[in-house]
Amino acid sequence: MSETGKWREDGVRVIPAGSLDPATAQTPGMARATAINFARAGAQKIWAGTVRIEPDAKTGAHHHGALESVIYVVRGRARMRWGEKLEFVAEAGPGDFIFIPPYVPHQEINAAATEPLECVLVRSDQEPVVVNLEIEPVEKPEAVHWIDPIHRHPER
Repeated sequence: MSETGKWREDGVRVIPAGSLDPATAQTPGMARATAINFARAGAQKIWAGTVRIEPDAKTGAHHHGALESVIYVVRGRARMRWGEKLEFVAEAGPGDFIFIPPYVPHQEINAAATEPLECVLVRSDQEPVVVNLEIEPVEKPEAVHWIDPIHRHPER
């Protein structure tokens, strides 16, 4: 096979927005969807997808094991809490990047009461590691609804 033919099959892949896969590890309060992994694009070392958090929602506390995570805020306002008791806080808006080191307990919060938080998420490995934690958060996720393609918002 010529190099031209090889690149046709093993070259650039476009993953259309409407074809992301919600069948990935989830945390209550957010909806993750896979765009890039080995099965969908042939990626060997990274996972990429999207995350959406409804207005005024807070996720449960969790970490991603040995994986590094990068979040790019597309729309909305993200409030991040992290630490053993989620005692540290920072906010990010559209165009900002957030880096989450391995094993760091964290919680994502949509700081906006009226618009969804939409982000692009990239992780350093293919494994969909999500370790949901039993931490008493500073900002309790009492209004969290498990919303994804299978679970509809209870008020809609």
